[in-house]
Amino acid sequence: MALDWKVVIDCADPHAQTTFWAQALGYQVEDNSALIEQLVGQGVLGEDLYLEVDGRKAFRDLAAVRHPDDPVQPVSGVGLGRRLLFQRVPEPKQVKNRLHLDLHAGPEHRDGEVKRLEGLGATILREVQEPGSHHVVLADPEGNEFCVQ
Repeated sequence: MALDWKVVIDCADPHAQTTFWAQALGYQVEDNSALIEQLVGQGVLGEDLYLEVDGRKAFRDLAAVRHPDDPVQPVSGVGLGRRLLFQRVPEPKQVKNRLHLDLHAGPEHRDGEVKRLEGLGATILREVQEPGSHHVVLADPEGNEFCVQ
């Protein structure tokens, strides 16, 4: 049996991260306002656990981006496919990621994509040329490494 999954990334500011990654990947920020309204109406979610972002109610400590072509649960706004979920944690990033994303732009688009991502707030860490691979290692606005090939 195949399982559904998502990548969960610890961060300091989940809403800033979803803004960056939605633009970086061409994904959509999930709209959980209907779920939040439902939970508030049931009395299980207090005002301290949500805020307003871009005119919509959003969880304070969780935010996700999803692929625009993937299905969504209509009641919750939660994506049912390719997703990145950012969760607020109190501690800052300490060491190199053990898991990272590789973005495949292709050799003819790599440099342009790197410049576009820099414009969104990414930082170039290094360029790697080795047998079989030429890619650029970048960091997102919170320092999480990723590669553009």
